[in-house]
This record gives sequence, C-alpha cells and structure tokens, in this order.
Amino acid sequence: MYLAAYHFEGNATELLPAYDKLLAAFPPEQILLHACVTRAGGITVFDACPTEADFTAFSTDPGFAAAIADAGLPPARVEPLGEVHAAHGSRTVPS
Repeated sequence: MYLAAYHFEGNATELLPAYDKLLAAFPPEQILLHACVTRAGGITVFDACPTEADFTAFSTDPGFAAAIADAGLPPARVEPLGEVHAAHGSRTVPS
C-alpha cells in the first residue's frame, strides 16, 4: 500500500464541504486508507493506493483533477509519502 498527502490551501471551514463532495464521488469499497486533517492554512488528505504505480496513475489522471475542480477544491499539492509498513485503527471518525 502506498500513501500520499494531498494538500489543499485555503480556509479549512470553506474547503471541508468541497472535500465531502469529492469523497462522496468515490465508492467506499475503493478506499483503502484515508484521512482528512484540518490545519492552519487548509486541509491535508492522506490517501493510500494499492501500489506506487496505482498512486502515480491516479494522482496524475486528468479525470481526478477534474473531480477536484468539480467539487470546488483548489488544485492539490501532491506529496508522495511511501510504502505503508503498518496501519492500525479502531474506528471511523464521522465527518
């Protein structure tokens, strides 16, 4: 599993409804590991793909860029993070 961070700059309160709209466009069964974090200056979305090649194809796909724009988000600064060694969790945090 390959993890990346998608950084969206702006007012987090204004970005979150657009993020929710974007996330709703993806079937839940396609999501391997995903977290949205509010921070000073915006939001960061941590998202995993099955492989680095899948990440590269997904993150550079013009359809993904269009989905981001259609949701009302600014272009993301994409930060490849690397292979996931381990991931642990006990619950889903509602948005």
